[in-house]
Amino acid sequence: MGATSRSQYDVVVVGGGHNGLTAAAYLARAGLSVAVLERLDHVGGAAVSTQAFPGRPTRLSRYSYLVSLLPDTVVTDLGLDLRLASRSTASYTPVLRDGVAGGLLVERPEGPATAASFRDLTGSDAEYAAWQAFYAEVGAFAEVVAPTLTAPLPTDRAIRERVSPDTWRDLVEEPIGRAIEARFSDDTVRGVVATDALIGTFASLHDPTLIQNRCFLYHLIGNGTGEWRVPVGGMGAVTDALARAAEDAGAELVTGAGVSTIRTDGDGAEVDFHDGFATQTVGARWVLANVAPWVLRILLGDEDDATTKPVGSQLKVNLLLDRLPRLKSGADPAVAFAGTLHLGEDYSRLEASYAEAAGGSLPSQLPGEVYCHTLTDPSILGDVPEGTHTLTYFGLHTPATLFTEPSTKEEAVRRAIASLDEHLLDPIDTVVARDGSGNPCIEAKIPQDIEADLAMPGGHIFHGDLDWPWAPNRADLSSPAARWGVQTDRAAVLLCGSGARRGGAVSGLGGHNAAQAILELR
Repeated sequence: MGATSRSQYDVVVVGGGHNGLTAAAYLARAGLSVAVLERLDHVGGAAVSTQAFPGRPTRLSRYSYLVSLLPDTVVTDLGLDLRLASRSTASYTPVLRDGVAGGLLVERPEGPATAASFRDLTGSDAEYAAWQAFYAEVGAFAEVVAPTLTAPLPTDRAIRERVSPDTWRDLVEEPIGRAIEARFSDDTVRGVVATDALIGTFASLHDPTLIQNRCFLYHLIGNGTGEWRVPVGGMGAVTDALARAAEDAGAELVTGAGVSTIRTDGDGAEVDFHDGFATQTVGARWVLANVAPWVLRILLGDEDDATTKPVGSQLKVNLLLDRLPRLKSGADPAVAFAGTLHLGEDYSRLEASYAEAAGGSLPSQLPGEVYCHTLTDPSILGDVPEGTHTLTYFGLHTPATLFTEPSTKEEAVRRAIASLDEHLLDPIDTVVARDGSGNPCIEAKIPQDIEADLAMPGGHIFHGDLDWPWAPNRADLSSPAARWGVQTDRAAVLLCGSGARRGGAVSGLGGHNAAQAILELR
């Protein structure tokens, strides 16, 4: 633990998250000497599975939870022993209108039940026709962008020339809220479309910075389909597969090695890390930073600047249930919970919640969504009674700035569960499992917890605001690092994590692209 086998490597990777492991596997397979330095006693970062509840064998995907952007080419290139399973339901949105319980079902693939559900909710076929037309355009856009994610950066002109001008305007030039309001009439349908723009991103749907547009795009371009899949065996299976690939190729994975300093004169670098007993120094031709850019600046010697620190915005609640609850709408729980269950995410509610949070108040009705991975992958449950399931709640518009008092976290969890109970015949407290000490199996993570556990500044799950997955027309792409979107202002130091231009989510893209830049440089 904490020791490297040598004092000099071709590449030292700072941070053993999934992107760092991806880079290490590619580079070691190419014959370079590689060491990965990880602060914790295990690799994987946010992509881990954990036995969260004492006395219960179920291993939860504690932080990250689904996979969309991981390219099939990366899985194939590295020979990963990994299976990603499709969910049988895309989404279900329970609604209460005039006291009547109903819901909007979107199948995967969409079929007659989806069309009927839209018709029952909205009173006609017009909204479903608008839905099909919109997502056909988004799909065509994704088919253009997805193959470029594992290639040198295209320019925005190169992408724009290959897609519909109307789609480019709606997704890239104007706030996504305008397109949603123009194309859809129903408040619930508008909200279901809008949520992909807000996962881990605190913004109005009309934010002029278009950060919500970039978030929307990243959630819908993975492998050209945007499908979010469940890793069989949990998120830890992704890490295990990548770690095996890296080690089998000859990379050293060093845990318990907290990096404190990176020094470089432009021609090589030195990295100081603590091995649990003393500070050690290791040299490298290149350093790949699988940490947030804000953290990297500190490691390179800059001051800790709180004004530029990212601000995360999510509430994650993991639950273990003795059985799935029944819904007031009468929908089959095995169908409703099999995909993404949207809660309090009507379009008007999303904007109202944003306004409340931007004003410094916890949203009175929390918007969020729920996932039941065990309907797709029961292998993570372990030896448990029949009917046991996990639920994961992911709350929106809960920025770190709201959680200045410990009581706010407790209240946020209460409101999250209340948003689910509103649609249930069986309240959560009647179906939640108990751990070995008799406590409810409920675990919550706010941005401050993410920062404390994973050293992600501000608890920002993308390491900072997402960027467009292409370069501006006038960008200088003369260096390999710039061409692959992984450059820093130090020639020997490259980004390889979520903070790279095409980072974000469990994708391996930051690691893949940093490795390709190194292979061009060597």
